[in-house]
Amino acid sequence: MNQKKHTGKLRILLCGQKWIGAQVFKALYHSEDTEIVAVSSPDGTDEHPDRLTRQAELYGIDRITAGTLTAMNVPEGTDLIVCAHSHDFIGEKTRMRATYGGIGYHPSLLPLHRGKDAIRWAIKMGDRITGGTVYRLSNQVDGGEILDQAWCFIRPKDDAKELWRRDIGPMGVELLTRTVERIAQQGHLYGQEQDEALATWEPSMDAPPVHRPDLIMLGHDPAA
Repeated sequence: MNQKKHTGKLRILLCGQKWIGAQVFKALYHSEDTEIVAVSSPDGTDEHPDRLTRQAELYGIDRITAGTLTAMNVPEGTDLIVCAHSHDFIGEKTRMRATYGGIGYHPSLLPLHRGKDAIRWAIKMGDRITGGTVYRLSNQVDGGEILDQAWCFIRPKDDAKELWRRDIGPMGVELLTRTVERIAQQGHLYGQEQDEALATWEPSMDAPPVHRPDLIMLGHDPAA
């Protein structure tokens, strides 16, 4: 990956869905430092269209259906892949198509609570403090270098939806956009390695395994 200072607008491939995907889209679309060249998001349904998909259609941005993103369809000249609630694993070949690789947001203080249900597990385990982390995408799910973090309290009557709505969702929008702006201004960012001695991983409570489209292309089981 290029470690020189970036010049010109940072060209973004935004992968995500739902509220946070749409909010990050709005922030990056209206930034003077970034240009969204494509979006990878779910199709949704006529009754329940995905919010990020609606933003891409509204502004005429090319869209790749979630679950089909591979190195072969990353737009030429992409500088950074940004994941905002993406359920696809972004493989190494795909990340290497972007000048600065990829970054993602995880709703915990990594390396704690890796996995899809981080908020629910933090509440279930009785944590009183949690937060969010922007990290560099790597070959280890939720295991890349930490680029930015923030924290919040878990209140006694919180459930996952309330904690996300009040604190962790807005935190993710702020952290992601702030990190993207830093990359746009500075180029490559050096992060902090996660301490594996502190790492925890909890299984998904009711969600399917992380989807890995790059492995389908290679003939492997996507749940592996």
